[in-house]
Amino acid sequence: MVRGLQVFLTGLVGLLLWLCVLPWVESGKVLVMPMEGSHWLSMRKVVQELHARGHQAVVLAPEVNMHVKREDFFILKTYATSYTQEEFDHLILGQTGKSFKTMPLLKTILETFEVLKNVSTFFHQTCVELLYNKVLIKNLIDSSFEVVLTDPLFPCGALLAKYLSIPAVFFLRSIPCDLDFEATWCPNPSSYIPRLMTMNSDHMTFLQRVKNMLYPLTLKSICHMSYDPYASLASELFQRDVSLVDILSHGSVWLFRGDFVLDYPRPIMPNMVFIGGINCANRKPLSQVCMLPHQIIL
Repeated sequence: MVRGLQVFLTGLVGLLLWLCVLPWVESGKVLVMPMEGSHWLSMRKVVQELHARGHQAVVLAPEVNMHVKREDFFILKTYATSYTQEEFDHLILGQTGKSFKTMPLLKTILETFEVLKNVSTFFHQTCVELLYNKVLIKNLIDSSFEVVLTDPLFPCGALLAKYLSIPAVFFLRSIPCDLDFEATWCPNPSSYIPRLMTMNSDHMTFLQRVKNMLYPLTLKSICHMSYDPYASLASELFQRDVSLVDILSHGSVWLFRGDFVLDYPRPIMPNMVFIGGINCANRKPLSQVCMLPHQIIL
């Protein structure tokens, strides 16, 4: 009986895949909600490939941005924000010089928190101005998008997909505080999976396992500062208590820009797919200035 059920399910999956590749399958309308910076530069290649396969992509971004510019393989739809381009440039680019300054550890931590707070405030404000733009939201509803492609590191896209009741595909490297594990109900044993930036290996001593369990606690304050406002915003929109995990749980497919060649093996759920290397599609050779004599490019 069990064997027969397995054969039936395998055949059903094969039939669905076969139907998906038939030439008469219609193209879809994709709403793309990118994260600013290098995140968009990785997602841009995916949007270009969607266009090449006959899909219509509409990229939604604030008027004030860094890299999201109009191109011929997608429709760019922008919305107004209360920030000017000069304020945005100062906020994002004006802080880069601090990375090269030598400062006491405590001062470095305090200034880093201040920068993260200001950047988080900016992204949250743009999300508020998007979701309360009734004309734009109505236009998005009338456009009948079939899926939202977004980077959940900026949860506004996930919140927008949930608000519009559209399936969401997440395109990401990782999310702080193991929110991807929580949102997908994925096993996350601290004794087995080295946490990001702990420098632990997959063969940990007892003290390293303790460090592996305690390290995420130090990130909680950053997560609360960066992500709690989106939960409050979602609760206002839906008129009920909504957590960030509720928002991220709306994701239908998680596309991780990672690979077990670079990352240690970890449990995954059926809707998690690893696509490591996709962000290297537009690779360029290092210049002689950047290369050290002892470096060997494999």
